[in-house]
Amino acid sequence: MQPLSGKIILLGVTGGIAAYKAPELARLLIRRGAEVHAVLTKHALEFVTPLTLQTLTRQPVHTELFQLVREQEIGHIALPERAHLLLIAPASADVIAKLAHGLADDLLTTMALATRAPVLLAPSMSDLMYDHPAVQANLEQVRRYGYRTVEPGVGALACGRVGPGRLPEPEEIVEEVEILLAPKDLEGERVVVTAGPTEEPLDPVRVLSNRSSGRMGYALAQVAVRRGAQVTLVSGPTELPAPRGVELRRVGTAEQMRDEVLAALNGTTILMMAAAVADFRPRTAAPRKLKKGAAQTWSVELERTPDILLDVAKRNEQQFLVGFAAETEELLENAWRKMQEKSLDLIVANDVTVPGAGFEVETNVVKLLDRDGKIESLPILDKEEVAERIWDKVAAMRRRREPG
Repeated sequence: MQPLSGKIILLGVTGGIAAYKAPELARLLIRRGAEVHAVLTKHALEFVTPLTLQTLTRQPVHTELFQLVREQEIGHIALPERAHLLLIAPASADVIAKLAHGLADDLLTTMALATRAPVLLAPSMSDLMYDHPAVQANLEQVRRYGYRTVEPGVGALACGRVGPGRLPEPEEIVEEVEILLAPKDLEGERVVVTAGPTEEPLDPVRVLSNRSSGRMGYALAQVAVRRGAQVTLVSGPTELPAPRGVELRRVGTAEQMRDEVLAALNGTTILMMAAAVADFRPRTAAPRKLKKGAAQTWSVELERTPDILLDVAKRNEQQFLVGFAAETEELLENAWRKMQEKSLDLIVANDVTVPGAGFEVETNVVKLLDRDGKIESLPILDKEEVAERIWDKVAAMRRRREPG
């Protein structure tokens, strides 16, 4: 199931140059499963056409206050009653002022008063307007009403100035929408997620590593925050940006990852070991770059790295433990063995030779094995969807463990 499946979102668009991003925002919301109804103010029509948004949303675009949705339904009441969220992006200084003072002189502001769904504003204006005390006071007032706001970006503005006031990128707004609408079934959980590869140095310029991109672990951290958890992400070397709302701790080697995990473990309720931790490292790392010279071969003596999950299990602090098994053969046999050896509650197993699974791709194909012997096989899904399904399983297992 997509993150916004079944959700009805009213997308309010006000007059401002950033209105050109509204079609892309609508497209991303629909891609995440939402049903989007666009509501344009009179001035928004100067920047974006109803035909564009109607084509993308496949829904009528609403511009007039007394537009009939059905024979006996008035639009400014019918749509807000059905909506799960009113999102206004861009939110101009004018519409923020109207909302702050309870004005309802057009369809969008009337809907804002009529809805009991959450309201999310994405302000966009020049930095001079944004910094004005009246605008800041109005923002404070709408927040007191319970409206949520997305902080504007800082950068080059349409007026030629540089400063705060840019509409956040559509992807950032969609993430805020998902945080607002996601089930909060992980509230109260303190989660540690590991992600990415580790790098074991041979010398100052060479390392032993693997092909993990870190995408699976980062998706797990992002979804956990969205669903209400407090998340620490312990990440090996990746080029991925930190998910919003996580505490990110970057590491290089398996030993560093072990130290960070153990340091973060106090009070942790769930440990999600999604990192591809190196099993072996060079016994010694050369202090200077090793030269090949005339040698035709090169032997390196390897030793085992710390087994982080085993170390955690030995501490017996009652965390819910989730491991990952990336295999190329005997997938289930190897996964069951790993689960038993490390006292796991759940293991996520995938055969990295299957097309669309494993490292360096946006998708994954996994099986979820729990300690009761149940196996759930997931189809090929993008990694964020896999993360959602993993957390569905964890949340359900946690509920079954609750007393009473």
